[in-house]
Amino acid sequence: MESQFGLAHVWNQGDMVTRGVAILLLVMSLASWMVIIIKTIDLMKYKKQTKAASDFWHSEDFAAGLDKLGNDPSNPFRQLALEGREATAHHRNTKAHLHDALDVSDWVTRTLRNTIDEFTSRAQSGLAILASVGSTSPFVGLFGTVWGIYHALISIGASGQATIDKVAGPVGEALIMTALGLAVAIPAVLGYNALVRGNKGVLSKLNSFAHDLHAYFVTGARVGSSAAATVRPIKKG
Repeated sequence: MESQFGLAHVWNQGDMVTRGVAILLLVMSLASWMVIIIKTIDLMKYKKQTKAASDFWHSEDFAAGLDKLGNDPSNPFRQLALEGREATAHHRNTKAHLHDALDVSDWVTRTLRNTIDEFTSRAQSGLAILASVGSTSPFVGLFGTVWGIYHALISIGASGQATIDKVAGPVGEALIMTALGLAVAIPAVLGYNALVRGNKGVLSKLNSFAHDLHAYFVTGARVGSSAAATVRPIKKG
């Protein structure tokens, strides 16, 4: 015997609008969870690459440092190193171009900044879905609740029985849509905040690595962190 309460009863008794709202919430939930899972895996990979980047400066030469960064073409630290090396070689070996008006420092800075901007865009892709789901799903659920209560009251009015046992069931079932909206929104908001915080940490390490690369390509040595601003040279590859 079918239960007169719960999600199954809401679905069976609901009209096309109620079912449409439920399907929309389900799609929004699936989309947000897919983004959370995929971006979390990417973030874990970037954090591992961040640890490998710290070993780059303990290499004998530039080629050995690249080997420590691995062969993953999506590694932002490897991309920075390769783009910086290519920009330096291009600036020094090419003449009679507009970029010759820029010194090597400005040229390398622009190249590294473009690489970081590309990674930032890639890392933030999909987060707009989480922000949209987190901000709109409660209102979608609320719309389903209002629509459900409207039809419940019409049904109660048509039956002529407005006792508490007749009102509580339909109205309570309509309120389930609000709960579903919140159930979709909360993971999306929490996932968005966690991913943004994680991306900021990776970007901070990436900017620090780019700063050291800039000093290396311009001066031939990595700028130290001491107050005396010492440098730690590594052999060019």
